[in-house]
Order: sequence, then structure tokens, then C-alpha cells
Amino acid sequence: MTRKVDGLYLCEECHLLYKEEHWAQKCEEWCRERRSCNLEITKHAVNKSELTL
Repeated sequence: MTRKVDGLYLCEECHLLYKEEHWAQKCEEWCRERRSCNLEITKHAVNKSELTL
């Protein structure tokens, strides 16, 4: 189950952040089942430059 962190959704498997929950869920499912990341999914992750420190 995805978790919301600072307004973004976290993939609990690879720890990428997404603006939209469905992408975080797809990422988490893929990571858990295949022990890898999918470029078609991860391209929707938030870029580090978009995060405010």
C-alpha cells in the first residue's frame, strides 16, 4: 500500500515519489513482483529538482 509523504506518494519498494497515487501503486506492484524498476513507470516519478529542501 502506498503512503503519502509531504503531499507525494511513495513507492514502498524503491522509494521513488509520485504526484499521482496510481503511478506509485503501479511502481510498487512492479518492484515487488519483479525486483526491478520499469522505465515506463519511473518516468512519472518526481524529479529531485522539483523537490524543495
